[in-house]
Amino acid sequence: MAAISFSDIVPAPKALLHDHLDGGLRPATIVELAERVGHELPTTDPVALGEWFVAAADSGSLERYLETFAHTVAVMQTVEGLHRVAKECALDLAADGVVYAEVRYAPEQHLERGLTLDEVVDTVNAGLAEGAAEAAAQGTPIRVGVLLTAMRHAARSQEIAELSVRYRDAGVVGFDIAGAEAGFPPTRHLDAFEYLQRENFHFTIHAGEAFGLPSIWQAIQWCGADRLGHGVRLVDDITGTPAAGDAILGRLAAYVRDKRIPLELCPSSNVQTGAAPSIAEHPIGLLHDLRFRVTVNTDNRLMSGTSMSQEMALLSEAFGWGWADLQWLTINAMKSAFIPYDERLAIINDVIKPGYAKLLG
Repeated sequence: MAAISFSDIVPAPKALLHDHLDGGLRPATIVELAERVGHELPTTDPVALGEWFVAAADSGSLERYLETFAHTVAVMQTVEGLHRVAKECALDLAADGVVYAEVRYAPEQHLERGLTLDEVVDTVNAGLAEGAAEAAAQGTPIRVGVLLTAMRHAARSQEIAELSVRYRDAGVVGFDIAGAEAGFPPTRHLDAFEYLQRENFHFTIHAGEAFGLPSIWQAIQWCGADRLGHGVRLVDDITGTPAAGDAILGRLAAYVRDKRIPLELCPSSNVQTGAAPSIAEHPIGLLHDLRFRVTVNTDNRLMSGTSMSQEMALLSEAFGWGWADLQWLTINAMKSAFIPYDERLAIINDVIKPGYAKLLG
């Protein structure tokens, strides 16, 4: 089967679960905001800056990859900066055919110029709402939910968990922890996860990206994660292949598949950080064939120079996936979203399935 082109994929409805607000800025916006706050950049040419971010993130190291965020976070310390970045995020995702997105960010990283945690959340919510309204007016409607992230190397997870629950009826749909995995296990934040479970609140955990199976096991069995942020190293618990008829799942992999725990896979990002050797060798192919709850995500659009359409085009080319596969991935993501069941179902039946029905012919 011929690969589906990027331009054909753009208008297809998509659902995105793993996208970092501070990893998706427009280079031109970074340049403008950096000048206003006095932050020095590697270059002030927007095109060159965009190329710098991708090159700097291509190191094969998660730690080096994370260092690029110093420049984006620096311009997201004011109401003006946060509102603009959030608005443009919604507009950019909608223009790429994304009809539902969960955008995550760490409020604790945006306090350097005097904003409070509540002011950060209010500002981002207002920016996303304005962007979504403008996108709808342009004929590309999008619904955006927010995940509040706590940094796993810090000690504010309980505070951010309580902030998330406080805003649960005002746009925040879930909680997350992120940052370097090695040396900072999710079990350090058990109090926060137990609190969220008592509050009947959804959360995902970055796990199984830079660190292996123990990270995934802790996230699920100790912390109770609803979804796995990445989870790509789950492949370490699988031997053989479906094609050869000798695929064997270890107990953890089998549990994840049996429980339909969603995997927030981010192919281009995983290649950049060394979690996968290439798109063609990315475990998403095996996990798709074994019918795990696979979803496709962007992670950080700026650092990976990517979009949802780009990720799907790369996968179509690498694995020969057609429209039926892309629809399956999209419905997987929508089923796994942190909004109420009836609202998920409405988007699947009223937006996603009709959109793919036209493409399937």
